[in-house]
Amino acid sequence: MRGRPRAVARLISLIEAAVADPGSAADGTLREAMAELAAGAREPYRAGVIGLTGPPGVGKSTTTSMLIRVLRGRGARVGVLAVDPSSPFTGGALLGDRVRMQDHATDPGVFIRSMSSRGHPGGLAWATPQALRVLEAAGCDVILVETVGAGQAEVAIAGVADTTVVLLAPGMGDDVQAAKAGILEIADVLVVNKADREGARATVRELRTMVGLATAPWRPPIVTTVATRDEGAGELLAALDRHQAYLEESGEAHRRRLARARDEIEAVALARLRSRFSALHGDRLDALAERLLAARTDPYTAADDLLAAVAAGTEA
Repeated sequence: MRGRPRAVARLISLIEAAVADPGSAADGTLREAMAELAAGAREPYRAGVIGLTGPPGVGKSTTTSMLIRVLRGRGARVGVLAVDPSSPFTGGALLGDRVRMQDHATDPGVFIRSMSSRGHPGGLAWATPQALRVLEAAGCDVILVETVGAGQAEVAIAGVADTTVVLLAPGMGDDVQAAKAGILEIADVLVVNKADREGARATVRELRTMVGLATAPWRPPIVTTVATRDEGAGELLAALDRHQAYLEESGEAHRRRLARARDEIEAVALARLRSRFSALHGDRLDALAERLLAARTDPYTAADDLLAAVAAGTEA
C-alpha cells in the first residue's frame, strides 16, 4: 500500500474528530490535508467500493475476511472500513469486526479500520465517505465497507458503494420477508451465507422468486457461501466481477461515483451550516421562539430570519 498505515489511520481519526466538531482546529487541519490529497492525486480515484450489509448474525465480518483473502490472492491492495455500533460509554467503536479479521492484521497490503456509527442511521458512520477518499488516495484497489447490521433500514451503503452485497442466512426467522422492503431493494449481489444449514435451499428459492419480479436492467445474482470455510468465495468474486463489468459498460459506474461525490460535498456543506446554526442557539433563536408562541410571527418567517442571520454570519 502506497499510504503509510499510521498516516492513514491518523488522517481517518482526524476526519472523525472534524466531523464530530465542525469549525474546530481538527476541522481546519483536515481541510488542509484533503486539499493536499487532491493536489497530489496523479489520476482520478478508481478504487472499487464494495458494501456488505444484512441483518445481524449473517456473517458479514466472516464474509469480508473471506473476500480479503481472495482479493489478496489477485494481488489487490485492500482497504476495509468496518462500522461497529457505538459504545454507550465512550461513543467509540466496539471493534468486534476488527477482532474477527485478525488473520490479515500483519498483511501490509490490507488496511482495516473500525469506525463508530455514533448514532448515524443507515448502518454507516458520518465519516465514512471521506475515509473512503483517504483509502483511495492511499492506493487501495478495492475497499470493503461492512455496515453495522441493523436490518431493513440499513440502506445508506447504496449511496457510497459501487456494488452492494446483501447477505442473508437460513434459520434466522423470516429474514427475507423482513428485509424485502428495505435492504433487498438495494442489492447488486445476494449472498446466502451459512449455506450448510437446513433451509438454505428454501431461502435461495424465495430470493429467486423475488429477483424474478425485478424489472431493472441488472438482476442480482444469488450466491451461496459458507464463509467460515471459504466455500463459494470464487463464485462471489465472479459475481462481483460481472457487476463491475456491467457498471462500466452501462455507464452506471460513473453515475454512482458522481452521486457519491455530490453527496460528499453536500454533507460537508450541511455540516458547516449546522455548525453556524449552533452559534444561533442562544438569545436570537429563543426570541424567535417567544414571538412564535405569542403569535407575533409564523414559523416560515422566523426560519427566514434565522437563515438570514446565518448568511450574514451574525451570532446570537
